[in-house]
Amino acid sequence: MHFAAGKCGFEELRPLIHLLLPLCVHWIAEEMTVSVLVDVITNALCSQNTTCPQAIYFNGTEQTIVGIFKMVVLPLLGQLADEYGRKPLLLLTVSTSIFPFALLVWDQSKGYIYAYYVLRTISKILSQGSIFFISVAYAADTVQESRRAAVFGWITGLSSASHVVGNLLARFLPEKYIFVVSIVLLMFCPIYMYFFLHETVKPIPKNDEEPNWLSKTVNVLNRRFRTMRDAIEIVIDNPTLRSITYVSFFLNLGMTGITNVLMFYLKAVFGFDKNQNSEILMLVGIGSIFTQMLVLPLINPLIGEEAILCLGILASVAYALFYGLAWAAWVAYLAASFKVIYVLARPAIYAIVSKASSSSNQGKAQGFVAGVESIASFLSPLVMSPLTSWFISSDAPFDCKGFSIVCASICLVISLWHGCCLLKAKEHGSKEDDDPEEPLLNDA
Repeated sequence: MHFAAGKCGFEELRPLIHLLLPLCVHWIAEEMTVSVLVDVITNALCSQNTTCPQAIYFNGTEQTIVGIFKMVVLPLLGQLADEYGRKPLLLLTVSTSIFPFALLVWDQSKGYIYAYYVLRTISKILSQGSIFFISVAYAADTVQESRRAAVFGWITGLSSASHVVGNLLARFLPEKYIFVVSIVLLMFCPIYMYFFLHETVKPIPKNDEEPNWLSKTVNVLNRRFRTMRDAIEIVIDNPTLRSITYVSFFLNLGMTGITNVLMFYLKAVFGFDKNQNSEILMLVGIGSIFTQMLVLPLINPLIGEEAILCLGILASVAYALFYGLAWAAWVAYLAASFKVIYVLARPAIYAIVSKASSSSNQGKAQGFVAGVESIASFLSPLVMSPLTSWFISSDAPFDCKGFSIVCASICLVISLWHGCCLLKAKEHGSKEDDDPEEPLLNDA
């Protein structure tokens, strides 16, 4: 039975091949730059200082600005994807990463690093999170509800596989070629999508009867406002969507804060370089492929998305504590292994949101949840960046260099509590639906 389920999940991916192929290439191109960016930025901003607080603050500032704008941009992109189609929004979002990395191909001096941060900030506002949730909405258009969790697991698993390939390229390619190869791959993605990706949404017909541009502008703004209000009402009026929004907020608040400072923390405390960062990322990626593409489709029919979500968040708590309290370099590798389980939380969230939303509101619901996550993504650097810089410096009040990461685990515990409430609510609802005495009571 499980084999048949897994085979069915694989068959469901066939209509998505022209979506997944360019996405995998895009993820490879972006991931291969991650580990080398730490060295490039550190060398440009503070070549004689391995702790490089400037880089930590720049990253935190970037993430804060991105989070502020994403609060508005992501829900808007979700609405536009429902109204005008998934394809144009995907073409826009996958194209934005080309420009910042093109600067680093040209030069990697301090001035170009500043310009990179500006363009990368704009790119992340449009693409960070949006590519995934628009792709999930595209998949929901073609996959039946009962198979979505498995398909979403395959999509996130392919993302992990792409990350492994990207880190392999980063590990073995000379540093001077990494950004060149990345640019070529990033340019391939929108070109392929333009020619081969089929639209799944019938766009709204254009109305050219407005007398002037002012009327058109007012009508567009009114329509956007009404759509935004409808998206908020959809989430607030649905207990499941409301609960999963709380889960996503606190989960993202903790994990974004950790991810934002982790590699700089490892470099400052244990002297990790490009190769060791790539090794950790590959360890996580290889394990994540197995759990998302093989384990998730098997256990989802048995325990459900809510239980998988709680399991993933519990692993994220262990992930944060082991990193924050790491006493040796090998503990960092042990901590990374928990992310192999944590990655199950993301497809579980997508599946829960998708099942709780109607077919016409997939983009709105996914975009609203992503917008709430963006609030967390701009709040976390406000605390994590200065706290991490303080505790890895010689001025720390006590010796716990990963104290900021330990603090981030509190947010993950809160997310776990909300996830357990969601699981309990589902179990309670299932018991009510399956109560054999209910028909007798009704007859009486």
